[in-house]
Amino acid sequence: MEGLLRAAGGPAGVGGVLEWLGARLDAQVAVVGGRGGGPVEVEEATAGFPSAARAGLQELAPRVVGGRLASAATTTGGEGGAGSWWLRLERIGPRPPHRVLVVAAERAPDRAESAVASQVCGVLDLLFRARETDAARQGYERKARQLRLALFQALMAGDPVLARRMSAGDPAGVLETERARVHLLRCAPGDRDRLAQTYQDPSGFHGRALMVRCPVYDEHLICLIPEGDPAGEPLAGALRELVGANRAYTLGISAVQPLAATAEAYEQARHALAVARTTPDRIAGYEGREPLARLLPPAPAGRWAAGLLRPLDAVPRLAVDITGLALGMPRAGVARFLNLSRTTVGAHVREVESALGMDLHAVRDRAALHLAVALAARRADLPWATDPEPGAGTGPGAAPRLTDLLGTDAARRWARAFWTPLAGVEHHRVRGTLRGWIDANADARRAAQELGLSRTTVTAHLRTAERLLHRDLSASGPGIHDLVHALRISVSSHEADSGHRAQ
Repeated sequence: MEGLLRAAGGPAGVGGVLEWLGARLDAQVAVVGGRGGGPVEVEEATAGFPSAARAGLQELAPRVVGGRLASAATTTGGEGGAGSWWLRLERIGPRPPHRVLVVAAERAPDRAESAVASQVCGVLDLLFRARETDAARQGYERKARQLRLALFQALMAGDPVLARRMSAGDPAGVLETERARVHLLRCAPGDRDRLAQTYQDPSGFHGRALMVRCPVYDEHLICLIPEGDPAGEPLAGALRELVGANRAYTLGISAVQPLAATAEAYEQARHALAVARTTPDRIAGYEGREPLARLLPPAPAGRWAAGLLRPLDAVPRLAVDITGLALGMPRAGVARFLNLSRTTVGAHVREVESALGMDLHAVRDRAALHLAVALAARRADLPWATDPEPGAGTGPGAAPRLTDLLGTDAARRWARAFWTPLAGVEHHRVRGTLRGWIDANADARRAAQELGLSRTTVTAHLRTAERLLHRDLSASGPGIHDLVHALRISVSSHEADSGHRAQ
């Protein structure tokens, strides 16, 4: 039986056992099964299993599959003469519907050979149980991944209460916290499941943390870790150790944010991840400043946003939400994130474009809409009755233009802070590349042609800017909107290229 055990433990599994038995008995061997009273089907067989035997199984095999017989024997194919096959059927496993081992030979087996076939049925039962257990485990892992992603999506929508309700009374530990950080690990796509399973507990979560395979970017593993929770510190440390041990890994870490601000924490982690690519230890924390939307004069900024977004009142909410996602990630990524087709995502975005009279393939239009959406998200906290600042509109209560808002002192201070890391004369070419890149609608190839540079040089300048500005400047990344506004503010201020300006 040593050969049988080697065959069962080999990579061929069930197939290896059938090949071993066929050689041992000088026969052709198969496993058949059937469910629901339908015809039996050959699941696995040796290469020479005869078609005549397959045809002859339909009368007798269902009785063994259903448990009415433990074993059976018959002949088929030639009435005992040349070309006939002697068939022995024996059930596998204790519960119906049974799989059935079929031995097809040119002669009836002796008692010892029949005993060997019976022993093989026991081995096959164990192999099939192991296969089913593995399938159940894979199904559990798939469902656990889906639940973790659903909870993260609810947090990204700013709704921790919904996330708790979705967890059916047994919430993940991170949902019991008030503040957390997003750790965004960039690794090989094939490593994500392995890493998530390494730190996963029996509940399907990761202690009090939440690890999610990003549905948009194949190389991103999102880790939401509670702040100030000793249970979360080992995972945060483990992520740093992983980056130290794998030169292809990078890690971006957000600032501490309320759980309801998970979307902001994720955006910060994306900025930090872009910076981490160029740091010696490939780890970076978010060092950005207050976003522009929080610094603009509240009342006029709110009126501008409300005026821009008012046409969306007549657009289905789903189209608006999908377009909001498309402002910060590729449309193909939005389709994967929402499990929609790219055609459907494009149709929703076009509906919003039509209502607003915008082209959301144009980076300046995207930046304006992104700012308006960010301002609208704060409308409940805005003092709408306050008069606008001087120069922010044509009169009390009037809706200003975007150029008016970007000409306020607050916006100019924000732009000066934005450009400070690129203030030196040595970064003059980088600043010029950024201008040309935006003028080329964030198309590096076109920018290179118009600036008379190589595409490699343009890309290198963008990476330098990411590192110094602490922003993700990928064409679909959130940092590009800040760059558009900072350039526009610099142009409108009519200042020469200096230590504080990019123009």
